[in-house]
Amino acid sequence: MVSGISTINKETGALECHKEFTSKEKLKTLVYQYPDQASAYIANVIVDAIQTANNQNKPLVLGLSAGSTPTTVYDVLIKLYKEKKVSFKNVITFNTDEYYPISRKRIQSYYRFMQENLFEHIDIQQNNIHFLNGEVESQEELDKHLLDYENEIKSVGGIDLLLLPIGKRIGFNEAGTSPKSVTRLVDLEQNTRIDAASDFFGVDHVPHHALTMGLQTMYQSKKVILVAFSEGKASIVQKTIEGDQTISIPSTIFQQHNNTELVIDEAAAVEITRCKAPWTIHSTGAPIVIKWTPILARKAVIWLSLKLSKPILKLEEEEYHDNNLSSLIKTYGPCPNLNLKVFRYLQSTINGWPGGRPIPPQVQPSSPKLSSSTQNLSPPNRLGPLPVQVQNDQWDTDILSQQPISKRVIVFSPHPDDDVISMGGTFIRLCDQGHQVHVAYQTSGNIAVWDDDAIRFANFASEFAKLFNLDDKAKAQSKAIEDGVEDFIRSKEPGQPDSKQIQMIKGLIRQTEARAGARYAGVEPHRIHFLDLPFYETGAVKKKPLGEEDIEIMVKFIESVKPEIIFAAGDLSDPHGTHRVALKAILAAIERLKHNDWMQECQVWLYRGAWQEWEPERIEMAVPMSPHELMRKRMSIFKHQSQKDVPAFPGTDKREFWVRAEDRNRATAKIYDKLGLTEFEGIEAFVGWTIDNKFGTNPI
Repeated sequence: MVSGISTINKETGALECHKEFTSKEKLKTLVYQYPDQASAYIANVIVDAIQTANNQNKPLVLGLSAGSTPTTVYDVLIKLYKEKKVSFKNVITFNTDEYYPISRKRIQSYYRFMQENLFEHIDIQQNNIHFLNGEVESQEELDKHLLDYENEIKSVGGIDLLLLPIGKRIGFNEAGTSPKSVTRLVDLEQNTRIDAASDFFGVDHVPHHALTMGLQTMYQSKKVILVAFSEGKASIVQKTIEGDQTISIPSTIFQQHNNTELVIDEAAAVEITRCKAPWTIHSTGAPIVIKWTPILARKAVIWLSLKLSKPILKLEEEEYHDNNLSSLIKTYGPCPNLNLKVFRYLQSTINGWPGGRPIPPQVQPSSPKLSSSTQNLSPPNRLGPLPVQVQNDQWDTDILSQQPISKRVIVFSPHPDDDVISMGGTFIRLCDQGHQVHVAYQTSGNIAVWDDDAIRFANFASEFAKLFNLDDKAKAQSKAIEDGVEDFIRSKEPGQPDSKQIQMIKGLIRQTEARAGARYAGVEPHRIHFLDLPFYETGAVKKKPLGEEDIEIMVKFIESVKPEIIFAAGDLSDPHGTHRVALKAILAAIERLKHNDWMQECQVWLYRGAWQEWEPERIEMAVPMSPHELMRKRMSIFKHQSQKDVPAFPGTDKREFWVRAEDRNRATAKIYDKLGLTEFEGIEAFVGWTIDNKFGTNPI
């Protein structure tokens, strides 16, 4: 295990460690490698609870939530039901929250979500399902409904098992909610509405209110399973587990609950002390033993360097001892050796040739410019830098003309702009250095286009037909399309999915922008590919599960290129899950193709998206950028005009995507600078992924 303090249970995927490493944790916390494994555990806990209740001849009362986090749990429950391993006939459910007002027919309704994602697929009795009702109209009726909901929970003996995703809020209990709150109507904070904007196709369509169980109602549950997945939840997970109980973080109330556990994946655990800095945990008994691994050693040395604001090569042995790192010195010391190992590792990651370095020019012995003392020095057979005289003799050589062997490269981009936002500098370098770069856009990204843009482009097509005097049929068709687009959008209900016609227009807008960005980077037009994976094409934010058709498309495409290098989005913090599914499609295709010789030789590099960067100890390739190169990256991002200024779904981060990208690239470069390495304007970071994971270091 990478952390050096945990072992992986091969059957369950649970990360198990000595209890001393959890001494700072105020909640029982179970960490799993992947969300699917964590979901299987939760589903089995629910099944066991149902069977226990059945044995006691009483119903099990479940508290459930909507949203992307528990969806995988519901998938496992459905699977277990179909395998006849569980029945839900004796289960009563209460959902925690609902938007208000909202029709139960709307795709954003939590009522509809639960029906489509769980209840329609199991044998639960409909009269045992309880929802907060977003359709209640009068205040008097609403007050009665909320009181009745609270009383219904009490009438069945309270909630036996509550499944509760955590974030900045729980249910719709925002920061500042009283621990004594009960089921009620609440105002939604603007940040909550912004978070939900993509589900409703714009923040203006998000309701201003919601109905929610209160914290007291939730706290009275007999057992509570809190759950969080992905890097984006890491900060709130750490505060929930290790922070003080505070109303500013509602989930901390469960630190005092006598039967609560938090179930998370490894990505969500990166900020808790046992994962982030286990050497800072002081034993209450026998000395804590850390099994130091290279990656954990790098993590500790980088931590110490940044904490003390000293370059790595200036760290002294006393400073290791003073910071509880004596065992690290004992394992990898003495101190100068350890410092040098970490420094050289980080130095080796800096690579301006992401497709491979050029073959050094041969020094011709007959060259009249070389003295007899240098004629016998053949650069490829030497270790270290060339002699000064040889470097001087080659001073006039055009560095840019020294190109590496051209390789076949695929850059996979989940959305049409992830390539330039996340690795635009590397993308441009690969093209500049003569590689055969293919870019494959996995999804259309059509839901992230404003309705106004669809109208504008439909109008453009109509005017184009008139301007160039196309035939009457073309003019009539383009005008009919324009009128149809305007009519649909004019009568469109808030949050209503687009018509197929509008989806196609919005997809075309994203396609033309992607082509412009790729061409600017230097990609040949015939190497720009749009895969339009079917899982994405629902017209709504909620996507279909990854299917066989998606994987077959990926297999055929990869097979057609036979790449020597693949770049893919490896971050899992995309709030809508597209990156996660897109990566699964790539890895599934690679799994099917791995027996081919060319696939065995293929390098796979993972980049991260607009949300965050790889931790410095995990970086395996750091591609540096000069101010000019960072500006070229910015210009390639600017080609995506529909995402410029105010994108349809910006999230709570109000910065434009190009600003986020540059800030992140500069921050990574600043870390390298602080550690004592070369200072660059920006750095794009990558982590390798090996087909057979023979080194056990795959991050995904």
